Order: sequence, then structure tokens, then C-alpha cells
Amino acid sequence: MEGTIYSVIPALLMLILVIATRKVILSLGIGILVGAFMLTQFNLVEGFNLVWETFYTIFFSEGEVNTGNLYLLTFLILLGITTAFMTASGGSRAFGLWAIEKIKSRRGAKLIPSLLGIMIFIDDYFNALAVGQVARPVTDRHKISGANLAYYIDSTSAPITVISPISSWGAYIIGTIGYILADNGIENYQALEAFILMIPANFYVFAALLLVFLTIFLKLDIGAMRHHEKRALDTGEVTNPDKGNVPGDLNDEFKEHNNGRIYHLVLPIAALILGTVTSMVVTGIQNGENATSILSIFENTDVNISLFMGGLAAVVLAAALYFTQPTPKSGISHVTYEGIKAMLPAIYILVFAWMIGDVIGQLETGEYLAERVTQSSINTAYLPFLLFIVSGFMALSTGTSWGTFGIMLPIAGEIAAVTDVNLILPALAAVLAGSVFGDHCSPISDTTILSSTGAGANHIDHVITQLPYALIAAAGASIGYLVLGITGQVVFPLLITLVVAFIIGILIHLMNRQKY
Repeated sequence: MEGTIYSVIPALLMLILVIATRKVILSLGIGILVGAFMLTQFNLVEGFNLVWETFYTIFFSEGEVNTGNLYLLTFLILLGITTAFMTASGGSRAFGLWAIEKIKSRRGAKLIPSLLGIMIFIDDYFNALAVGQVARPVTDRHKISGANLAYYIDSTSAPITVISPISSWGAYIIGTIGYILADNGIENYQALEAFILMIPANFYVFAALLLVFLTIFLKLDIGAMRHHEKRALDTGEVTNPDKGNVPGDLNDEFKEHNNGRIYHLVLPIAALILGTVTSMVVTGIQNGENATSILSIFENTDVNISLFMGGLAAVVLAAALYFTQPTPKSGISHVTYEGIKAMLPAIYILVFAWMIGDVIGQLETGEYLAERVTQSSINTAYLPFLLFIVSGFMALSTGTSWGTFGIMLPIAGEIAAVTDVNLILPALAAVLAGSVFGDHCSPISDTTILSSTGAGANHIDHVITQLPYALIAAAGASIGYLVLGITGQVVFPLLITLVVAFIIGILIHLMNRQKY
């Protein structure tokens, strides 16, 4: 069943179950089991063995410890502990009280994560978690739902990192583009130049960012998002009380210190940022033989170990600040335990997402979709549009933008080089745009999981509430790519994309005003 139409069954089944039941662990688990049984011709014993092997290889593979995954999981634990100490010290409370004085409106509170998401462009993981830590005390005080905050985080993190050359994503993409240009004998552009020229053709990214600010200034709460925002305003409950514990939710397990100051929150976050960025630079220099430029450093950086080092620095400083206060109200073991416990839901979801991603990879779902593209006889004018749609579905199914980049960018480059070399940059940009679109819709995406974690939102609530905005941006981008294929231009189709997204947003805003 590998590499055939049947290979899409586990991904589709998982997506349907997630939407129907809103139970992410159950849905992922069923998807993993179905995929494993398909890979073993429905042999129960071999199927369960494959499930165990898939879980085992998250931590150990090829006889070695899988340090990358362990570093990321440990970072989540460290982040939970840091949050617990910042809360117990009263730092989050003090920052929230300060924000209420300085930030007078819910609109102003919503602008904080949106602007920070654009400013912190180094890495999507780091963006999602750091922005959540800074913004959450403010948005909680202004009764902004966790689902709303998660949307702002997710819809600025991946979009901004995918168009930033100085980021972990940008460095990876630029390196990949360099190989594609060389393999196809294209000497018109250098890799960095090609990346920069591709930025305006990444239509989905700009439509998604536009919708973020339309949502803030027009109160563009669509569908389930309106329900979450109304509950937060009416009751003060920023998370869904029916969904149990959510990542980062400490559930008032200890009392905040009355002597808390803003620096009890700001300094640990500063340590997190400084420690992570410093480690990214150091590991980039160590891993790159000729890492002499900022771009080459970020191309070779080890993001997971950098996050771990930043998280460790934050924990040490947060704990030290807590215990310099007079008579701390909770012991170190209690605060640490509560911090770890708060992050367990995110860890469970992430591990299951990795497992189903591995199973889908073994089923060669991505390869099957890519093969459909290469074998289809289409008008070259529709190539960017088709690549956008296929990349979106691939990222949605597999939960990985990077995996989609790795498969689809070379295919897009080869098809464009053979059919119409003038379309090579728009074709590559369409792959990037589709990958981010699918990533925004996928419940098994790392960045989607970490965005809900950073916001302290229920994961499926975040997926469901973000979906309408992603679809609107995708609709605008789809029309843009069709216009691009017809006109051969980039700026005009980009304007069309933004106009379409803006008009849809205005229409929804007007309908909401009439209805409510």
C-alpha cells in the first residue's frame, strides 16, 4: 500500500476524527494503528510491534540516542518549570497589573503577540513559545481567549520565518534552493538572491498576516472563535473549562507571591532569548566548516540544543529570583512538579504527532502526492496554483512544512525548468506558501502544537478556530497564483490576493455586525 492512493487513508482518517471528536490523542492513536496495520498487511502482532518501534525510535534510532527530540521535549519541561517559578514569584501577576495600566484596550493587548510574532523571526519554535510567555499575562488580564492568542502566535510565527533569510527556516530553504538551481543548470540567480525575489510570490503568507490585523481591528471573530471570545469576556475563562488541563495551565496549584515584580518575569524570558540566540550562533559556527556569515551560521545551527540551553538558563534564573524573595510560599519540589505536569499534555500530543508522521512517511504519502504532480499533464500557467494546493495537502497530511519543502521544492524546480524556466521562482514560492498553509491546518504540526502550548490553549480548539482564517488566506492565494500563471507577473497577483482576503474579511465583519 506504500506510495499508492491508499497511503492517504491514515492521514484522512485522523483529520476526520480530530474534527468529529475533538479528541486529539484518540484520533492520533487510531491513525497510528491503522497506518501500522496497513504497513504490516493487517498482521496484528507485527502491527503492534511497528507501533512500538515507531515510539522507540523517537528516543533511540540507529543505535544512538535521538538527542534532537530529547532536547526539544526537555525544553518543553524546562519551559513549564520556568513558567511555574515566574508565576509563583508573582512576576506574571505583576506584569499583568502593569500591562492593565499601560495597555487600556483588548485591541492593544492583541497587538502585543502579533507584533512580537513578526519581530521574533529567528525560529518558529522559539517564536511560538517565547511570544506566548510574554503575551499571555497581558491577554489573560484583558480576557482574550487562549484560542485567539494561539491564532496570533501561529499565524505570525511560520509566515514570518519562512520569508526571513536570517532564520532557521530561511537558511534551510536557501541551501535547498542552491542545490535546485545548480542541478537544473540555472545560473541567473544566486541562492540568496532567488530567495529574496521569491518573497513577494509567497502569497499565502501576506494574506495570513493581513487577516491577523483585520481580526484585531475589525473584531473578525469567525465561527468557533466568536464562541471562545464571548466566553472569555462574559466569564473571564480564557480556556475551555470543558476540555480539562491544557498545556501550561497551572490551575492555581500554588499562590503567587505578593512581593512579585515585573523583573521576575522579564529577566527569565530575557535569559531564555539570550541563551537560545547565543547557542544558535555557537552551534552554527561549530557545525559549519565555513560559517563566516550570519546566513551560513543559521544554516548550520542546532535549534533543539539551543532551545534546551536557553530553557536551562531561564529555569536557573527564575528559580534563583524566586528564592531570593522573603519566605517563598511553595517549596522548590512543588513548583517544579507543577511546572512539569503543566507541560505533559503538550508532550503527549507532540510524541503522538511524531509517531503518526513516521507512519505516514513509511506509507510514502508525500511521495505519492508528488508523483501525481510529476505525472500530470497540465498547462504550465496552472503550475504555481497546483503546487500550492498539493503542497498544502501534503503538509496538512504529514504535519511538517520542512518535510514538504524537502519533497516538493526539487520537484517544483525540475518541472519549471523543463516546462517554463521563467516560472521557477514562483513555483518554488508556491511550494513554500502551500506548506505553511497546510501546516496551519494540521493538528499534527509541530508549530501548531507549540503555538497552542505557548498560548495555554486547548490544542484542538486552536486547530478548529484557526482553520477558517487559513482557508480565507488560501482562497486569496489560490486566486493570486491563477492570475500569476496567466499574467506572468508577481506584484499584481499579490495585490489581488490581498484584496480578495480583505474583501472576504470585510464581508464577514459586516455579516457579524448584522447578526449580533
